[in-house]
Amino acid sequence: MRRPVFTTLLIGAAALIGSELHAQQPAPPNLDAIPEKMPFSNPYGTPITAQRANSLIQAAAAEATKKGWPMNIAVVDSGANLVAFLRMDGAQLASISISQHKARVAVKYRRPSKAFEDGIQKAGLNYLLTLDDVIASRGGIPLIEDGKIIGAVGCSGGTGSQDEAICTVGAAVVNK
Repeated sequence: MRRPVFTTLLIGAAALIGSELHAQQPAPPNLDAIPEKMPFSNPYGTPITAQRANSLIQAAAAEATKKGWPMNIAVVDSGANLVAFLRMDGAQLASISISQHKARVAVKYRRPSKAFEDGIQKAGLNYLLTLDDVIASRGGIPLIEDGKIIGAVGCSGGTGSQDEAICTVGAAVVNK
């Protein structure tokens, strides 16, 4: 006798949870909408110097050291060329190329790499995966001075949120 009641309750709870999850899903974006302004349209500027890139890396590494997070930190110029790189002691080897990839994506697409992560994870914009060189993981931030992109920083070695936190500290050296 109790089994049918339990089964009914279980089915009802599953239906309720399913409907709540469905209700929480954001409406799909309208890909046919035409924005008034071009998004992410900061122009490219004079490339970041090696000296500034290294000071940015030092700020990011100091924060990573303070938190005990060994990171790979890369800085590219406005043409997506590697200017400076640091692999902290103990940082994972796989993250060497990932940090550089995040920096290149941030400068090439003129937006934080988190925009791609959010687009895929939150908005269901799976077409982003078809774009050349995209990495849909936070931790790549453009460096903007006087409204122009002079380069980008990329961090990798921890979780996406850890990478982004360290990257933000480094980017703050340039992005005021």
